Amino acid sequence: MAIQVLKFGGSSVADIDHIRRVADLVVARRRQGFDVVAVVSAMGKTTDELLSLAQQINPVPSTRELDMLLTVGERTTTALLAMAIQQLGQDAVSLTGSQCGILTNASHSHARIIEIRPFRVWDELEAGRVVVVAGYQGTSYKREITTLGRGGSDTTAVALAAALDAERCEIYSDIEAVYTADPKVVLDARRLADVTYEQMLDLSRHGAKVLNAEAVEFARRAGIAVYTRSTFQPDLAGTVIRSNPPREPRPVTGVAGRKGVVGVELPSGDGTALAGATALLSRCGLVPDFVTAGPSGGAWLLFSEAANVGLAGMLEAALSGVPARVTTGLGLVTVVGDVAAHPELRSRLLPCLQAMSQVKGMLVSPTAVTVVVPEDRVDDAIRALHAACVGGCDPAVAGPQAGT
Repeated sequence: MAIQVLKFGGSSVADIDHIRRVADLVVARRRQGFDVVAVVSAMGKTTDELLSLAQQINPVPSTRELDMLLTVGERTTTALLAMAIQQLGQDAVSLTGSQCGILTNASHSHARIIEIRPFRVWDELEAGRVVVVAGYQGTSYKREITTLGRGGSDTTAVALAAALDAERCEIYSDIEAVYTADPKVVLDARRLADVTYEQMLDLSRHGAKVLNAEAVEFARRAGIAVYTRSTFQPDLAGTVIRSNPPREPRPVTGVAGRKGVVGVELPSGDGTALAGATALLSRCGLVPDFVTAGPSGGAWLLFSEAANVGLAGMLEAALSGVPARVTTGLGLVTVVGDVAAHPELRSRLLPCLQAMSQVKGMLVSPTAVTVVVPEDRVDDAIRALHAACVGGCDPAVAGPQAGT
């Protein structure tokens, strides 16, 4: 039978009722005649709660011990979902990342998949079982438990789909599709019926939460089409992420935002500052999301708090004795699109940027324009830039309830 990989995020399995709903969906797909692999995240806010416990013990916890702790969340969900599927009369088995043969490098908290040996998964599918997989995790060549970074369950799903030569990979969450902006922030945001891997990568890297950037990159390399769906309204049309969507190129793909950003400003012309930046990267393993000119000159490094557990403590240790200024409470808002090729886009964008208050910095590339604003201004900036750059001008965008 053809294999389908279905991934369910934390909001989809937030409690027992949600898990039962997912079990119904999985069993229905199995009864349609497909072999099913269900990849799950931790329930609801479990990962955040576990992180909070760790930081109460140690503000800068060991990444190895974090991996040991955080993978408990996904393992809990897999066992519960397997039980719920069995209760419906369908045989199922729960597997950890290591039991699925997911091999990674030795980088704790941000591991990368090196190889997948899914022999156990194939055996269980051939025995007629639904396979429920703990996302976000694998095992290194040193036999250490590793995690794939926030949103890593998406990567697990796409990587397994590629390794199993699956017919399709579907990502389920509380939002059914990729929109031109977060529909919870911009009420008239529009559903994107199709996006390319490159467009989705840009959106994900700049804060769109529908699909993890590493998963998109994996899908692009493997040539796997990814379908987004709503767990709670699975019949709604979603988005297909693939290489050659049957639509004309759009000037603007969407507007994405990110909160919880920390900026480190290094003064210009100071070799000590440059050495400090090098020490920060090498000693702490921190890689900035952006490097640009600072508000007062010099270099400005921008980091995501969510992607770096214990960021404040690591920065404090790395910058000891270095003339640097740390600014917290920042956010990033990015217009993703073919900025270089569309002068009319620039003519709409620039007046909007000039009218925006409290812009602390700007980064421009051929495919994106990013502004740095206070965290509490992110939503306002998203709405303003969406109105200016998307508005009603994009015929390649489908309405929220349109079919695929």
